Amino acid sequence: MSRRKLHHYQYSAQAANVVEDGKELYTTVKGRWNQLYFNNENPIVVELACGKGEYTVGLGKLFPEKNFIGMDIKGDRIARGSLAASEMGLENVGFLRAGIQYADEFFAEHELDEIWLIHPDPQVRDRDENKRLTNPSFLSKYAKYLKKNGIFCLKTDSDFLYQYSLKTLSDLQEYRLIEHTEDLYSSELLAEHYGVKTHYESIFVAKGYSIKYIKATVV
Repeated sequence: MSRRKLHHYQYSAQAANVVEDGKELYTTVKGRWNQLYFNNENPIVVELACGKGEYTVGLGKLFPEKNFIGMDIKGDRIARGSLAASEMGLENVGFLRAGIQYADEFFAEHELDEIWLIHPDPQVRDRDENKRLTNPSFLSKYAKYLKKNGIFCLKTDSDFLYQYSLKTLSDLQEYRLIEHTEDLYSSELLAEHYGVKTHYESIFVAKGYSIKYIKATVV
């Protein structure tokens, strides 16, 4: 492990805005994020596979009346988001270091108001469908955590993942599609993203890739 990564892991272990294995909230926060972490009753928005937390921090800055949780397994990435949120004084932003497959251990039924999935690995090989974060199993889990009329949003540069996710969401009785576009940056829906973009999204756009977007609600 590089010194930089080691430093980030050490930072996360000490950061008050990171929930990870070894900290008390890691085993007690399920169903009680509002009470035990945020100390308010504001809506909770989760960004899955948040990476460096650019979206979590960006939205947290824009919407102080909402609570934001960035979830990722990579401690060095989490540390960067944690530091950014701390430097901005964002008390409505927190991070959870855990794999998405273990989300049942951290979120109760109907605890969340929104789930965002920003540029996940499309996992295009057929044999890797079980790893796609919009496969039927994962999407059904997200629906369980979301409140009725809760929102699920996906942004991706992958045509494959966009089409796959559209079909999967359409086939699942837990969801109703609200809107979608194959080219977010040429769509009026761009306003829903408030100018927040990740580093990699900026690279994709600069290279001419179109950004796809799907928004669905839990019925």
